[in-house]
Amino acid sequence: MNRFALKAVAFDLDGTLIDSGPDLALAINLMLEELSRNSFDSAVVQGWVGNGVEVLIKRALSGQQTIDPNLDDALYRDARARFDRLYAENLCINTKPYPGVSETLEALQAKQIPMAVVTNKPYPFTQALLVELGFDRYFDIVLGGESLPKRKPDPDPLQYVLEKRALEPSQMLMVGDSRNDILAAKAAGCPSYAVTYGYNYGVPIAQSHPDWVSDSICDLEKLFD
Repeated sequence: MNRFALKAVAFDLDGTLIDSGPDLALAINLMLEELSRNSFDSAVVQGWVGNGVEVLIKRALSGQQTIDPNLDDALYRDARARFDRLYAENLCINTKPYPGVSETLEALQAKQIPMAVVTNKPYPFTQALLVELGFDRYFDIVLGGESLPKRKPDPDPLQYVLEKRALEPSQMLMVGDSRNDILAAKAAGCPSYAVTYGYNYGVPIAQSHPDWVSDSICDLEKLFD
């Protein structure tokens, strides 16, 4: 039995609703090539996704998961400008929804469940992808990584959505694929639903102790029956 009286959902984007890894990796490698630096296998770059664009770029410039503490700030700013341009040019070439996402969003909308996107991805890219994939019609609140002063795993973005909806934390489900999603949910007092696919650096998401874990996003619809 569902012990929560759920009334709304907040979704992460990358690794939860959409598989954007291939296009992020493409933009990162094009950026590195422009900077005359070595590129990486797409799977390696995708393993660096999940903590926002700044961290992704700094990992790429460092050539590893752990960011070089001596990384030059001017180099980062140059790389960021290049990445923003290149990713905008290659935003939705191979990006696609995960299986069951479209059906789940449609089912929740039919049940009149309010839905939000809470992601660390920059807002312009987030909104453009939602429009490109036809998902913008499902969400009346969309928060990107720079929409508020703090981002996940800080609870502020979820608290913002709760305030806008006049809900108690226990009434909104956070759906994500990474430790940051679960930490944000716990800090905000929201129940969490974790999908086992996506970007969590090879660590089983169950180790973050979400309230529900599933191989499919489709199962969450049952929580609103």
